[in-house]
Amino acid sequence: MAIGFALRVNDLGVESFGEDELNKLQTVEEYRTNGLSGKNGEHPFLMKGLQTASVVAAESLNKVVSPQYFTISDEAALRFPVALFGTFTSLLIFLLISELFGRSIGLVSAVLWAVEPMAIGFDRIAKEDSLVLFFFLLTNLFWIRSQTAAERGSDRWTWFAWAAAASFAALMASKYYPFLLGITAAYYNIFKFVPGNKWNLEGARWLKFFVIMGLAFLILNPTIVLPDTWREMLKFSSENRIGHDSYEFMGELFPNKMTAWLAGVPWIFYYIFIAVKTSLPTLFLFIIGLPLMFRRNLGDGRFFIFFWAFIWFMPFTVLGGKFTRYFTFVEPLLLITAAVAFCFVLNWVSAKFFQQSLLKPILQSLSFAALVAAPLLNSLSVAPHFRMFTNEIGGMSAAGTYFPHDEFYDAGSRDIVAEISARAGHGAAIACETPMLFEYYARKVGRDDLTFLSLSDKSKVKDLKVGDFVVITRGRRYFSNSAYENYLGKSATANVVIKIGKVDAAWIYQLDQYTAADIQAMAKSDINRN
Repeated sequence: MAIGFALRVNDLGVESFGEDELNKLQTVEEYRTNGLSGKNGEHPFLMKGLQTASVVAAESLNKVVSPQYFTISDEAALRFPVALFGTFTSLLIFLLISELFGRSIGLVSAVLWAVEPMAIGFDRIAKEDSLVLFFFLLTNLFWIRSQTAAERGSDRWTWFAWAAAASFAALMASKYYPFLLGITAAYYNIFKFVPGNKWNLEGARWLKFFVIMGLAFLILNPTIVLPDTWREMLKFSSENRIGHDSYEFMGELFPNKMTAWLAGVPWIFYYIFIAVKTSLPTLFLFIIGLPLMFRRNLGDGRFFIFFWAFIWFMPFTVLGGKFTRYFTFVEPLLLITAAVAFCFVLNWVSAKFFQQSLLKPILQSLSFAALVAAPLLNSLSVAPHFRMFTNEIGGMSAAGTYFPHDEFYDAGSRDIVAEISARAGHGAAIACETPMLFEYYARKVGRDDLTFLSLSDKSKVKDLKVGDFVVITRGRRYFSNSAYENYLGKSATANVVIKIGKVDAAWIYQLDQYTAADIQAMAKSDINRN
């Protein structure tokens, strides 16, 4: 866990805020200034409450510790709660999988979570998905322990069930995913009619379960009672809050709305993600482990894994709106399946060739070290930009080309604004796809005079003039702006290229008389066409 924590928090603020993260920071400031409100109400309160505490604590610490030792940035403070919960996810994976399959598989699964590049990358952005996973694991750890306690005849087994109810309330106070309770319920129901089953929550016990869940949810998500919260939730659920018209996947643009279904982001999205974003030894073991998960001698715990996989992959495969961070919730399934394969292969080799040999523990230790070393070295090779990791199948030279929005996640915004601020004349206009984010960083460097506008807003782009700027950012290409990117890439030379690690992340163009005239003409033509 110490290694996993270090990987998650080291240089935590090195990347700029993403647009969604800035929304969280603004909500934190709203809470601090005006108290609880419905701002960003499409998302529950719990993570924003934790982030508020983290930002306040960071500011207090910065006041008492000399900057020559360290300073906690706003980016690091906002992301810290997610990184912390992501670290302790390793412990929950160990405890839960130990209950299901034994300590060896639990240990391997947990260690892989600690060092796998994409698991780390997910835990370094201030989004709710890591908290959802944490509380899902906690819910089902208590749930399965209630089963174990009941079958052993303990009178206190219901206390574990009540703890599971409170934990699921915390999940719901992190992100509104009620359908995930179906995984827990499905696992319970396969034992319901087993002869001699003592794990029974019928009647008043179910009522108590949901009462506890409801009360805990209200405590952990108090903003749910505010009318503004419901208004924001309705806007979000109607897809009126979607700010961009598409998602770039493997170089092509696709509509990115949930209700687009198979006409949206392709169904292969997450399967390509698995193929190119998983450390190669882990991926190979995952493939080996898939048929092993169906072996009866693995025990009934495999049914929990099946329900977990089915209830997530079934809808998220066919829904048209996708982001890689949603995969956080099922990333452990890859690692658990790989751990099953690793333990199976190692036990088979040990029994076949080293049954009575003193070399057996040495073989096991070296094999475990080799298994951990591969993803750890992969993580260190891309740190601190873990989301850029691409395995040998995808090719590191192709980093940033598969899922650019999620791989870059606006990480270069601070550097972009710094470069523009050093070059821009007073009152210059900058066309980009994250104007609020750029404006935030411009204020940080004292350039309140700059004007930022959306590159997709043709009515404003047509007014750009000589000396203004256009910023083309990887991961921010859409149907609405791709013509500008194509034109500038072919007809102009960028004044500055911003990199994330070794990968080009953004191009800054300062318009001259020719490029300004062409951009104006393109925008006016689009306006007339529409």
